[in-house]
Amino acid sequence: MKQLIGTGVALITPFKTDFSVDVDALHRIVNYCVDGGVDYLVVLGTTGESVTLTKEEKQLVVDTVTIANAGRLPLVVGVGGNNTVAVIEELQKLDLTNFDAVLSVSPYYNRPTQEGIYQHFKAIAQVSPKPIILYNVPGRTGSNMLTATVARLAELENIVAIKEASGNMLQVQELIKECPKDFHVISGDDATALATVLAGGSGVISVLGQGLPTEFSSMIRLGLDRNVDEAYRQHYELQDGMGLIFQEGNPAGIKAIFEVLGLSRAGVRLPLMEASESLKKNISDFVKSLKVFA
Repeated sequence: MKQLIGTGVALITPFKTDFSVDVDALHRIVNYCVDGGVDYLVVLGTTGESVTLTKEEKQLVVDTVTIANAGRLPLVVGVGGNNTVAVIEELQKLDLTNFDAVLSVSPYYNRPTQEGIYQHFKAIAQVSPKPIILYNVPGRTGSNMLTATVARLAELENIVAIKEASGNMLQVQELIKECPKDFHVISGDDATALATVLAGGSGVISVLGQGLPTEFSSMIRLGLDRNVDEAYRQHYELQDGMGLIFQEGNPAGIKAIFEVLGLSRAGVRLPLMEASESLKKNISDFVKSLKVFA
């Protein structure tokens, strides 16, 4: 799965003024990311507001990204939940022909034991026609996938990576140390992306990276090449943006960046709220002042 090395981006779902899916804007964003040098695209993740999309809208997003991408980059699709049977059924019904892997979040809300998490993913891996990327995001799920659980899952043939978004670099290092060498440890936090790469991780699935694809991809590529000083210089240029886009929740911040860039509106669906005018101004100032290559 060399497709998972480098910078992946968790695509937003842009909306029109009536909050229907803006297909034209999604086309523009895909082209912008591809032209900007990212390595792969992730569809229907948290950043894509997948929990507020209908089945028909999800299919529309998948079809739109597939057409816009036109085979240029590897594609990953988010399929996860806290009902194991329902996740299995969705995987069996989806046409995954154009996708390279499935990103599946650890079960949320019902907070299973570590054995429950293991059995959940084992059952999914047994039926998935595509490789599975585990997604650990304790801040959203209410439970943490421990290193020992991930290491057990990494032994299964169809589980190839983890998107690690605990924000805990010690846990990231433990994963890299304990999991098989061909298992990809991918940062799920923009702020720890470079540190993860330098510790031996494979890259990042980024939020900010879709708004600043050239800059973010450059930083990660430098990290993978062990050009540490220049990589960190670029990291510090991007650091304020990493914080700004999450100040009022994701994806409100990254959608504000796309509004600044003129690629899509900043609207999000309830219960999320659009970024405030003060945050939009700060984000606009950040984007306009960015001089990574100065």
